[in-house]
Amino acid sequence: MSEITPSQTVGPFFAYGLTPKGRCDWDPNGSYSWKNTVESNLVTPDASGTRIRIEGIVYDGDNLPINDCMIEIWQADSQGRYASPRGGAASNTQFKGFGRSATDKAGVFAFDTIKPGQVAGPGGKPQAPHIVVCVFSRGMIRQVYTRLYFDDEAANANDPILNMVPADRRKTLIAHKQAGTDPALYRFDIRVQGGDETVFFDI
Repeated sequence: MSEITPSQTVGPFFAYGLTPKGRCDWDPNGSYSWKNTVESNLVTPDASGTRIRIEGIVYDGDNLPINDCMIEIWQADSQGRYASPRGGAASNTQFKGFGRSATDKAGVFAFDTIKPGQVAGPGGKPQAPHIVVCVFSRGMIRQVYTRLYFDDEAANANDPILNMVPADRRKTLIAHKQAGTDPALYRFDIRVQGGDETVFFDI
């Protein structure tokens, strides 16, 4: 009789392997070069649109910061196109719309990116500019998914996905623009449990 494989959680993480600043390549001449891989700065030299920065803290159910979380984001470019075959020919050939950030000792994560454009939603209805956020953390059996919307977007009022969320919970999906910052800084905290838990989606 075979044994049941024990369950495991998706964290904590070996940060060097999952949130690297670059990779070390060896060439036949015996020299090494350090190249960027997945990181928290998504901005590429050819990226068009408004440059923004997103910062936040991940909190647990006791309202304490989680210092070994990993956050992934996936977004469209400024023209509302994803870097995928189904997204069409991207105007920003190097902009991939995917990034990864580890939380630091204070539970803080951050991304430098471009504000996304509107993309088509259910039935072709346009969605408000948003970023898909994936959270990996200790104690979780699997990662969880949420969305980040921007508080200065009028299109939020008609977004088909945001309007599926109970009105009193939508605030957990809104990033708030901070005054007097350049590039524009948006604050987006994530709460994995508790009374003000962030809304997560089944995918």
